[in-house]
Amino acid sequence: MHSSINKAALGAGVSVAALALATGVAAQDGATPVSTVDEIIVTGQPIVGSQRAALLRQREADNVVSVIAADTVGQFPDQNAAAALSRLPAVAVQRDQGQERYLQIRGAPNRWTSVSIDGINIVGVDEGGNQRAFRFDAVPAVILSALEVNKTLTPDMSAESIVARVDLQTYSPFDRRGIDLQGDLGRGEMNLGGGDQEQYSLRASWSGDTFGVFAAISRYRRDQITDNRETVYDAAGAPTALDYRQYFVFRETAGAMAGMEWRPAEGHRLFVKALETEFTDNEERNQYVIQVGSGVGTRTAAAGDLVGVPVRGTANDGYYGNLNRIATLGGDHTAGDWDLAWRVNYSEVQNTTDLPIVLSQQLSSSQRFAVRYDRSNSLFPILDIATQTPGATPGSFVRGTPIQTFSPASFGLNLLLPLSSRTDSEGWVYKLDGARDAELFGRPVELRLGFEYDDRSVEGSILSSAAPVVALTQLLPLVGRSFNYADYLTTERWDTGFPSGFGFTYVDNKKMRQDIDAGLAALAGAGRYNAALNISPADRYTIDERLTSAYGSASFDAFGGRMVAGLRVERMEQAIDGFLRVGTTVTPLSVDSDDLDLFPSLNARWDLNEDTVLRAALVTGIARPGYGAVRTGASVSDVSRTIAGGNPTLEPEKTWGGDVSLERYLPGAGVVSAGAFVRLVDNVLYDAVSTVTSDIYDAPGIDRTGYIYTSTQNGDSGHLYGLELSWQQQFVFLPGLWSGFGVQANVALLDGEFDTRAGQTADFPGTSKTVTNLSVYYEKYGLSARLSHQWRDDWLDSLGGLGSGEYRAGYESLDLSLRYALTDSLTLFVDGNNLTDETYVAFEGDPSRPSEVEQIGTRWMAGVRFNF
Repeated sequence: MHSSINKAALGAGVSVAALALATGVAAQDGATPVSTVDEIIVTGQPIVGSQRAALLRQREADNVVSVIAADTVGQFPDQNAAAALSRLPAVAVQRDQGQERYLQIRGAPNRWTSVSIDGINIVGVDEGGNQRAFRFDAVPAVILSALEVNKTLTPDMSAESIVARVDLQTYSPFDRRGIDLQGDLGRGEMNLGGGDQEQYSLRASWSGDTFGVFAAISRYRRDQITDNRETVYDAAGAPTALDYRQYFVFRETAGAMAGMEWRPAEGHRLFVKALETEFTDNEERNQYVIQVGSGVGTRTAAAGDLVGVPVRGTANDGYYGNLNRIATLGGDHTAGDWDLAWRVNYSEVQNTTDLPIVLSQQLSSSQRFAVRYDRSNSLFPILDIATQTPGATPGSFVRGTPIQTFSPASFGLNLLLPLSSRTDSEGWVYKLDGARDAELFGRPVELRLGFEYDDRSVEGSILSSAAPVVALTQLLPLVGRSFNYADYLTTERWDTGFPSGFGFTYVDNKKMRQDIDAGLAALAGAGRYNAALNISPADRYTIDERLTSAYGSASFDAFGGRMVAGLRVERMEQAIDGFLRVGTTVTPLSVDSDDLDLFPSLNARWDLNEDTVLRAALVTGIARPGYGAVRTGASVSDVSRTIAGGNPTLEPEKTWGGDVSLERYLPGAGVVSAGAFVRLVDNVLYDAVSTVTSDIYDAPGIDRTGYIYTSTQNGDSGHLYGLELSWQQQFVFLPGLWSGFGVQANVALLDGEFDTRAGQTADFPGTSKTVTNLSVYYEKYGLSARLSHQWRDDWLDSLGGLGSGEYRAGYESLDLSLRYALTDSLTLFVDGNNLTDETYVAFEGDPSRPSEVEQIGTRWMAGVRFNF
């Protein structure tokens, strides 16, 4: 969609970087550089103190990495890990109804970023059950001690990453000695609808000389209204359906963590940690689809005047959930010349979607409507709806009485579509690492050797649309009543900020859900309903994975710098079980695979002086196909010679590439940096229609080679590249109160594309050409204030693995954080999010054809933080 990197943004970014570098150089006189700081004191200056600690860690790293400390996270109005990470260079987020959920780092698809917690890989599953995408909205930021975005890998890290590996690092009781108690309480309001917002967290720890314990809990919830409008078009750009939606959304993220650590002797550490996080999303949907494409009359892209227009009403009380349980037992030991580290980790991930959707429709043409629409503003079509009366000729209709408040009470056809999916992942990781100083070819080196074994089982399904439709007129009499849509209509009109030309009233979704559940239970008791059939066998999968990894690396001085060279070897054994469905016949189908891959890497760092670091890297990596994409399950039609489903023959995406960066560390916990990267990717995954070339779908006497195949496919090669510029610093060199001002700014300029097997060129999902972050803050005299702005331009969407072929329009986000320390232990805060009250827009190929328009409103929260 875009052919080149934005030149104006590039010029502005370079100018900002140059100005920052000049400012830093001018202020170097008498300043203490980050690299020589021996003790980090955070008290009294949380922004500067935590930035200094993170930058020290970043400066001494062997690879290209961005680090944000938990104390810095606390200065932003961020409720989950995705929101906190989005403040770092080249990190963008995908939002769902305004809430951060997935990361898109360096403009890449979210599947190209792997996630670890305390160094242990955690494999996620998106809400569509299709991709290995980790949901960051399930992880509250307050349970973390630091967040790292590793943009190049070293051999001790899992190779399952193409652009980045995010490590979420949790708290240790030895982070603070003695008794420590921290927490916060906050309440606020969502501007749209006036719903509540609430958060609290509490972390308590104690550590002595050799032993420490800690426990933490957190909870964040929001009760919001989401305004949504969607439009479907024909080939000429005229609307065929105008979709009006509003959601009542109740979301909650909760976390609990506990651990203990024992240091029995110098050089020895034993620890255990357990973490549970849960994201729950209960949504009540109110939806009406004005099906103007079925009407009679005038219909253009700009306006229409029609009769005979059917309207479909949709209502549901649905649930989405994501649960993570993680436990790690580990130790670090010095044994002779070796430093050893071992870990045993258990992880469990559950992802659930339950959407019992009620569809309500007119039974006869006489119940349809007369509709006029005006799309002068393509984002907000204005409708004029009326009843219709018989016309002069038989079967014709003319416009009748205008309708001010629309009601589906007279709709006679009411159906239930019980959509659902559930995925459960359970895994064990066993890891051993060792490091020692040695001599190789007469040169002193630090050798690192390691072994890792991952054993993971996944059982689940993609979001199935093959559920049997249940007629509610037959279902609810089983519980002693009939189903009448009018019984669930309320007198409360939609609370909306979007113009429409008429109004709707809400449906009592919860009461409808209660009656439906009771009816389904009665139907199941009568042997006439089986919830297990709601998910088609072709959409189910069971996958067992065994990943065996070994690595070796050497760190040594050469060419005036520090080199880390090594090789990682990974063997993936995978057993995939599913079902083929041919009509009503279901047949098991299993496919096994065994792949061995080598991943060499080289990271180099040159300390040009005590404040300037030059880095370069050559790296390789892999992104394995998602569980739903690689499933064996498929639906087969021997009549139409078609197959639709998973693709167990998919090859993983593989990459090699390079990075180079220059970092200048400044006084005031500052750094200015410039970096460039390129990734060349083979076997790019995309959804396509092709022909079957293997024999795995054959049956006795039936050769299905050549059938039309709708599935995920491997494309040809692709390339992704970009430039990242960053500057952060508090202006401590300025006099008096002016020394409290500071800035954090970064811009990423990105581009990339890949070739399909058919020779077409396509954009990578998630690639915004420009991603910017700017925070201006003040910290002095007990006051900490920060105004933060984020912006990204248009990108191809693949939200949660459910969207395809749709672009998301660029948007901005403006947030405000205010903190005032009443004492060293007590701080008041006020947070404001989405101050620009953004309207999120998706479009089909051209912004003049918006396919979705959504708004959630501004939100505010106030409260208190304490630290004793």
